[in-house]
Amino acid sequence: MASVDSIGSSVSGRLRSGDLLHAGLALALLLGVWSVGGLEVSTGKVNSIEALNGSTVLLPCTYSSCIGIKNLYFNWHYNDNGTMIKLCEAVIPIEGVEPKVSVYHERVDFVGSSKRNNISILLWNITFEDEGEYICFARNPKEKSRNHSAIYTLIVVDELKEVDNTLTTIIVSVLGGVIGSVIFIMVIKALVVHFLLKDDEKNKECLVSSSGNDNTENGLSGAKADNKGTPKA
Repeated sequence: MASVDSIGSSVSGRLRSGDLLHAGLALALLLGVWSVGGLEVSTGKVNSIEALNGSTVLLPCTYSSCIGIKNLYFNWHYNDNGTMIKLCEAVIPIEGVEPKVSVYHERVDFVGSSKRNNISILLWNITFEDEGEYICFARNPKEKSRNHSAIYTLIVVDELKEVDNTLTTIIVSVLGGVIGSVIFIMVIKALVVHFLLKDDEKNKECLVSSSGNDNTENGLSGAKADNKGTPKA
């Protein structure tokens, strides 16, 4: 009986360990899917912009979630030397439904659209005081209130710097010269090959015609010799 009990306990232990293993794998898969498809916001490949004093700038921001959204909350803040000033906020109920945006800054306009996953804003008539970091924030309750943020830096200048294209011009000129030289050499080579082939054809024609003439002359001389050597009857 003791052996039967020990066997039963070992089997049940194995079953419990197997169940725990399966549960762990399932949890790991769920966590992996959640992390891969989690909410993300982005301000694009470039996270800063230089703009002229008095101009209007676009502060870009988009969101993405592989499992979708529900009551997605987002806002924009301006970091004023450590003091976070809220510029606007809204909730997107579901995908494709445009939000009712509350704007708290007189020179800010919401220009995004939930149909394009876009929550960008415009900042009008910027001044040097507007320079700094702007934070785009979003939270998705459908993902256990997962949140994410992105920073976009605004630099205000008196005049835009001229881009020095000297190096680019030199590189383009050198590449153009190299390509032109290669094309020129290929054209010359093609012409030389063409004339050489023509000369070969002419030489062949001359050889054929001269050999034909030689055969004709040999035939005529042989015929004359035969005629002279034939005795009269």
